[in-house]
Amino acid sequence: MGEIRPHSVTITEFGAVGDGVTLNTKAFQNAIFYLNSFADKGGAKLFVPAGRWLTGSFDLISHLTLWLDKDAVILGSMTSDDWPVVDPLPSYGRGRELPGGRHRSLIYGRNLTDVLHAGDNGTIDGQGSVWWNWFRSKTLNYTRPHLVELMNSTGVVISNLTFLNSPFWTIHPVYCSHVIVQDVTILAPLDSPNTDGIDPDSSDDVCIEDCYISTGDDLISIKSGWDEYGISFARPSRNIFIRRLTGHNRNGSGIAIGSEMSGGVSEVYAENIYFFNSSTGIILKTARGRGGYVRNIYISNVTLVGVDTAIFFNSNFSQHPDEFYDPNSLPVIERITFKDVIGDNIKVAGLLKGILLIGFPRNLRTSEGKYLPQALFRLLPTTEPSAEFSPSPCQGNVSRHKKLIGVADFVVV
Repeated sequence: MGEIRPHSVTITEFGAVGDGVTLNTKAFQNAIFYLNSFADKGGAKLFVPAGRWLTGSFDLISHLTLWLDKDAVILGSMTSDDWPVVDPLPSYGRGRELPGGRHRSLIYGRNLTDVLHAGDNGTIDGQGSVWWNWFRSKTLNYTRPHLVELMNSTGVVISNLTFLNSPFWTIHPVYCSHVIVQDVTILAPLDSPNTDGIDPDSSDDVCIEDCYISTGDDLISIKSGWDEYGISFARPSRNIFIRRLTGHNRNGSGIAIGSEMSGGVSEVYAENIYFFNSSTGIILKTARGRGGYVRNIYISNVTLVGVDTAIFFNSNFSQHPDEFYDPNSLPVIERITFKDVIGDNIKVAGLLKGILLIGFPRNLRTSEGKYLPQALFRLLPTTEPSAEFSPSPCQGNVSRHKKLIGVADFVVV
């Protein structure tokens, strides 16, 4: 959790009012501006006491702890003008939803070192319903904001907080190193659009552990840029560790890689995972034109209960930033390992949907080195229906009943 900060102030010292109605953006901005003078003196802490603190987007600084009381709630403004529009990420080339810029996250920082968001399980509520309605009615002018985004930063800790109702992805470390997200709860309605939980993006040395997530999309999605922009930016996501993750959704997956993976994703280690009442357990998403690679992925000790599809490899995510992507830029998928996956009440054990000619794996083998029968899968162009494999071809690992034991004890080579 880092060293105790030698300087501390409370947001009320800067005129903030915790009534849930007064807009406190200036109070947060002024407090952080003041605390910047202590950045080279051991850093500082901004304390948010009990109350409901309405605010627009504000910037963080280096060597700062943002600490929330257990009864403190930071509320995102429901006025779009309180979320400024910023440039698109260079690895995306445009806003993820619309051409042009994107609304800045509620809590935002760039080029920072040593930043801690923590508390006694205080709450940050994006009040995203207004944004979801604008999205559904197609009245947005720019891409929706995240709840928290740290960009080009290192030494980031997010701990002991609850995040609610993000307008878009909830926690988005992008171009970051040495990030820890631990003991957080992330909640959004199961029908809320694109409310991913934690999305490490072109980042390395990220640890996510002891989290509970229930949202309208992927609980965790590992990304690294979009088509030609991600290929050109060339910053991969690597050394991602996920431990003791619990959660569910109905419109996404528990752990996703991609579909924006054009800068490459490698060295992902996930263990002790529990997903329930969900659409998909684990998915790898790519498309023709993505380029990049996904390699050296190790997922073990997974329990799935009431999950429609346990494991899904899908290369038909065909959204592109513009018409300038190269359709001959194909992703490389290799060395994907699943071990000790247990399922109960699973509709489809595995679903493989590949690009014509390269597809997803040409060979699957068990962790003991035995190749699984080709009947388990076949290479498919994206215009053909998906291949499915049920428990029956690998009876040594899986029963014929709804309880699936070791269904995914295999390696993609």
